[in-house]
Formats: sequence, C-alpha cells, structure tokens
Amino acid sequence: MADLQEASVTLPSDPASVSAARKYVSTVLAEWGLPGDAEVADTVRLIVSELATNAVQHTLGQSPTFTVDIELDRDEQLRVGVTDSHPRYPKRLPAAVQQDNGRGMVIIRWLTMECGGRLSVTPTPEGGKTVWIALPWTAPVRGETPSRAPSPR
Repeated sequence: MADLQEASVTLPSDPASVSAARKYVSTVLAEWGLPGDAEVADTVRLIVSELATNAVQHTLGQSPTFTVDIELDRDEQLRVGVTDSHPRYPKRLPAAVQQDNGRGMVIIRWLTMECGGRLSVTPTPEGGKTVWIALPWTAPVRGETPSRAPSPR
C-alpha cells in the first residue's frame, strides 16, 4: 500500500455542493476502509459539511469554486482540507455574540479536538486559504489484514 493516498474534488460554490462534498468524502473513506457507520465517519461528514458551508456562504461571491482534498498518510493520519479563493481567514466569534449562525468553526474545532486531531488554516499561493483538519486514522486499510496477537502454543 502506498505511503500516501490522496483524493480531491472541486465543486461550484453553491449550497447544493455541500451535500456533494459530504457524499464524495464518504465514498472515498469507505474505499479506504472506514465503515460508513463508524462514529468517526459521522464526525468527518459533519466537519466536511461545516467547512463546505463556510466556503459557500462566507466567501461573498469571491470564490466561484471550492476544493475538498483528502489525504491518508501512511495509514496513520487522515487530513481533510477545504480550499477557497477568498483571502479572509475564518474568525472565532466571541462567546457573548448572539447570532443564529457563525458557529461552524467552533463546531469544527470541538469535533476535531474530541477525535484527538487538530485544525489549521494555511494560505494558498493564489491568495485564498485551506482549512485543514488532521485526525488519527484508526480503521484497517482495505487489502491489509489487521495484525493479530500470536496464538498460544
């Protein structure tokens, strides 16, 4: 098995693309061995939904598309990033702010930390940004058998 598996999809910045991004990630993760009913699969789907929603809603028409990148590094770490071409980084809202929306990054950060992962934002060469989550990968990889303890003699 390769040290790094990668998948990517670029979608229009349209509300309908949020569910398409979520389905794409679910399909890729299933192909890589993560059961669709695993708790972490639900978490990743929710995080992708929030990141894609942010890319659609908060780029103010300045990003006609967004890209979802998925990387599985040496079967140890899963990274998912959503890239848009808007230069503004996500902002953390103060706890006292009362709004009906704007809590996506709080949700993403909390879910990522609950899974033992981390969140980061990196600039793109074109002036946009990628919001990344990195999570430990715990699923057995397709085509490989899980290691077993030696049998007693």
